Amino acid sequence: MIRVGVVGATGRMGREVCGAVEADPDLTLVAGVSRSAAGSTLAAAIGLEGDAAEVILSDRLESLTDSSTEVLVDFTAPSHAPDHIAWCIANGVHVVVGTTGFEIDEAWREAPIGVIVAPNFAIGAALLMRFAEQAARHLPSAEVIELHHDRKLDAPSGTALFTAGRIAAARGEAPEPPAGDEGHPGARGADIGGVRVHSVRLPGLVAHQEVLFGGRGQTLAIRHDSTDRTSFMPGVVLAIKAAPNRPGLTIGLDPLLDLS
Repeated sequence: MIRVGVVGATGRMGREVCGAVEADPDLTLVAGVSRSAAGSTLAAAIGLEGDAAEVILSDRLESLTDSSTEVLVDFTAPSHAPDHIAWCIANGVHVVVGTTGFEIDEAWREAPIGVIVAPNFAIGAALLMRFAEQAARHLPSAEVIELHHDRKLDAPSGTALFTAGRIAAARGEAPEPPAGDEGHPGARGADIGGVRVHSVRLPGLVAHQEVLFGGRGQTLAIRHDSTDRTSFMPGVVLAIKAAPNRPGLTIGLDPLLDLS
């Protein structure tokens, strides 16, 4: 049984993580960190039922050591996640991070604990990135369109940045870029390693990405849609269970899904 803590436990993703951990027979939810609901139980704050319902939320990471947390899950903000990872390394707590929009510290590769950072925990999104990487070897002209809800903090998304990076690395020499209208900067999207990325932010969306490839007389579209945040939970649970056996830094779900 792995003892799990969640920081950002009352956020949109944190609530889903708490429910997924509580539902898994191999995991036990022992701690939650929330600045907005400290002092409340998980039952009162997010309506959680089960053995963890009476876990009392704290606004201090030290509550994780008090509860003997073995793996911390972080879905917070890019301004907080690196500090949370540093705290986990200093305190011997494995960490699974779904927060995006921050720089990876190369020193994490030498961490004595497991640090798993994924731009997207949906299994389908991991497959999309892998398929896009393979397609780029044969159809090097590609653009990424990512669509998210209007409260997402970063643009482009971490998934789009990761996807564009993998496409750029896989295709080798970038094709000649098409012309754009210099009078309307931004119309061609962001240039990420020579791959154009377009970000859409609208209410009603959750997380969606399409990669379009073009070649002589043909196009290829690869698309993944998360229509509900529960789509991320199988990947989060997989990472929680893998973290204690993967010291150092793991980026993405590929190694956990044997896609590398």
